[in-house]
Amino acid sequence: MLAELGRYDQAEEQLRLGLLDRPGDPELLALLAAVLRLAGRPADALVAADAAVAAEPGWAGAHAERAENLIALSRAAAAVASAGEAVRLRPAEPEVHRVLARAHLAGRDFGPARSAARQALAFDPRSVPSLLTLAEVERVAGRRRAAARATKAALAEDPEHPGGRWLIALLNAERLHVADAMRGLRELAADHPARLDGQALAWPILGVLAGLRRGLAVGVPLVLAVRLTARWWALAGCFAQAIALVVAVVMVSFAARVLLPAGRVPWRCLAFLPRRGVITGLVAAGGSVGMLLTYAVTGRWLPLLLAVGAVGLLMMSGAFRVRVTSLSAG
Repeated sequence: MLAELGRYDQAEEQLRLGLLDRPGDPELLALLAAVLRLAGRPADALVAADAAVAAEPGWAGAHAERAENLIALSRAAAAVASAGEAVRLRPAEPEVHRVLARAHLAGRDFGPARSAARQALAFDPRSVPSLLTLAEVERVAGRRRAAARATKAALAEDPEHPGGRWLIALLNAERLHVADAMRGLRELAADHPARLDGQALAWPILGVLAGLRRGLAVGVPLVLAVRLTARWWALAGCFAQAIALVVAVVMVSFAARVLLPAGRVPWRCLAFLPRRGVITGLVAAGGSVGMLLTYAVTGRWLPLLLAVGAVGLLMMSGAFRVRVTSLSAG
C-alpha cells in the first residue's frame, strides 16, 4: 500500500523490519526488490531480487522480479534468461509472459517480444496489462497503428487506466500531434500526480533537442563537405549555401511545430530536467541554426566553422538521457 502511494522510503523501512524477523523470506525480498526498483534504485533492487532467487530458486515470482530489474539496468540478455526461467516454472501465468515480452523488447528483439505478449493475451484476451504490453511492443517496433489498436482495446476495458492514457499521449507525441499529447499528459498528471512527473510534461523540449541533434549532426557536416569541394567544383559554394538554408529552415520548422502547440507547460517543467545539459543543448542548437543561416546569406567560412563547433557542443550536451516513457502500464 505504501509503495502504491509513492511512499517508497516507508515501504522499504517496513520491509526491512519484516526481514529482521523473517530473514531470507523470498516474498519479502521480492517485495523489497520491487519497491527499490519503483524508487529508481534498480542496482539495489537487483541485490534483493538475487537474494530472493537464492532463497527460493523454484519460485517464478523471484525470477520475474529479477528480470524486471535487469531490464531497468539495460541488461537485456540476462533479463531474457531470468524471465525465461520464470516462464518455465509457471507457464500458465500471464504476468511472467509479459515480463518476458518486456525483456525481449529491452533487447529490441521484436518478434519474440510480440510472441510473448500474445501468449500472455491468449490466457485472457481482455487483459488490460497484456494488451498494454503488446501495445508497447508494437510502439517501440514502429508499428503505431497496431499499438493504437491494442491501446484502444485496453481503454475499452478500463477507460481510466493510466497506462493506456499514457500510451495514447505517447503515440500522439510520436505523430507530432503535440496539442493532443500535452492535453492527455496534463489530464493524466492531474489524476495521477504520483505516476507522472515534470520530466514527462517537458517532453517537447527533449524531443526538439533530440530532433535537432540528429538533423544538425547530418546537415552541418554535409554543408562542410560540399563547401570543401569548392577547390575542384566551382558551384560547390552555392550548393553549400543552399543546403545550409534548407537545413536551417527545416530545423526551425520542426522546432516550431513541436514547441508552439505545446505552450508554456514544458518550460515550466524545465526545473525537472538536468538544466545545465538542456540549456547547453538549446543554446548550441540555436547557435548552430543561426550560424547556418548566416553562412547561407554570406557564404563566409567563419559562420560555417562556428556552426560546426556548436554542433560539437550539442552532441556533447547529449550525454544526458532522460526517460519519459517509463510510466508503468501495469
